[in-house]
Amino acid sequence: MTAPLTGVRVVSIAINLPGPAAVARLARQGAGVVTVLPPGGDPMQQFAAEYFDELHAGQEVRTVDLKSEAGLAEVDELLSAADVLVTSSRPSALRRLGLDFDSVHARHPQVCQVDIVGYPGEAAEVAGHDLTYQAATGLLGEGSMPATLVVDLAGSERAAAEAAAALVARARTGEGIRREVALSDLSETMSRPLAHGLTAPGALLGGGLPVYGIYDTAEGRIALAALEPHFTARLLTALDLAPEELTRERLDEIFARRSATAWAAWASEHDIPLTPLR
Repeated sequence: MTAPLTGVRVVSIAINLPGPAAVARLARQGAGVVTVLPPGGDPMQQFAAEYFDELHAGQEVRTVDLKSEAGLAEVDELLSAADVLVTSSRPSALRRLGLDFDSVHARHPQVCQVDIVGYPGEAAEVAGHDLTYQAATGLLGEGSMPATLVVDLAGSERAAAEAAAALVARARTGEGIRREVALSDLSETMSRPLAHGLTAPGALLGGGLPVYGIYDTAEGRIALAALEPHFTARLLTALDLAPEELTRERLDEIFARRSATAWAAWASEHDIPLTPLR
């Protein structure tokens, strides 16, 4: 099958994580991508070189000095044949370079622009990162460091979706449009289960249900997610338990008898959602 974005040409001047991850998604959907890096490169090349390579697989990567006339002319030539421009700079920086949407649209009206910012609208100049967005919306709990950059990656998925939506709009109107992706908005979206009480400590999905939680085993730990009634019934049958015996204390006792690996094999045999913690 032909990938859905085959023939679409994307230019990216975004560095760090959200922009490159969004562009990697577009590339996997068939888009041709040129990523433009500053002379100093992308910080990800130093922090996580293999991850950088993974995110830029199949792309043309150029080093261009956007602060020079020659560099801006090179990017302008790329944009003359582009469908989508992805950025992750502050609006003031884009304006200085002539790469804000109004300037780009005047020169290349076919280009759809996706601007990834920290905060929406007039607050887009405010500094922030995944850690601060998560902190502001309660996703860090009592203060532990996050296991993953959930806001950045959720932002990348939204940016890819906004790029596709902009292309649909262009097909209807004939002109490119601008879409803004504010990472702080993504943090709000990711925090809604917590805000509505689903994942708070002791809540329905926060340890309050014995069938949905983390358990110690004889060796290692497991995550059990027998949430739906048919999974709960299957768990009861497989463990030979009566409904009134289904308590966290009873499951603690049972799961302590085998290793996490053994329980995973057992769960696979009985079609129960259970997996060891890595």
